[in-house]
Amino acid sequence: MALPIRRNRDRVPMQRPGAWDPFTEFQQLWDQMGRLFEQGGETEVAAWRPLAETEEMPDAYVVRAELPGLKRDDIHVDVDGNQLCVSGEIDEEEKERHTLRRRTGKFVYRTILPSDADTEHIGGELHDGILTVRVPKTEQGRSRRIPIKG
Repeated sequence: MALPIRRNRDRVPMQRPGAWDPFTEFQQLWDQMGRLFEQGGETEVAAWRPLAETEEMPDAYVVRAELPGLKRDDIHVDVDGNQLCVSGEIDEEEKERHTLRRRTGKFVYRTILPSDADTEHIGGELHDGILTVRVPKTEQGRSRRIPIKG
């Protein structure tokens, strides 16, 4: 959950010089709290977070993360309770003259799994720099059509 952060940071309300404005202080405190909640209390220091998306299918939840240039052995997918964590590290490669720069260092992506996720049968696949993690739903969590009599 991310707290809303004020978008118009450039505009400062008009006030008398030396006057105390409690709303400005409240807005600064709100912004600081939003930044703290975005970090999520992570103990690992991550240099960056991969772009990721989650999608609910009828029988599973699917998480896709962009991890270009990584090998399967460089990525760790862990489940701790109801939290899915994708982490790893990209070592800095030698810079050649015509090489595009990309992110290096540790990365972490975390998401909370719904209560109907079957954490015992999670599967992952890395193809063309896209990690796809499939978390099946339990039988109780799958939707089904109920026939109507009468």
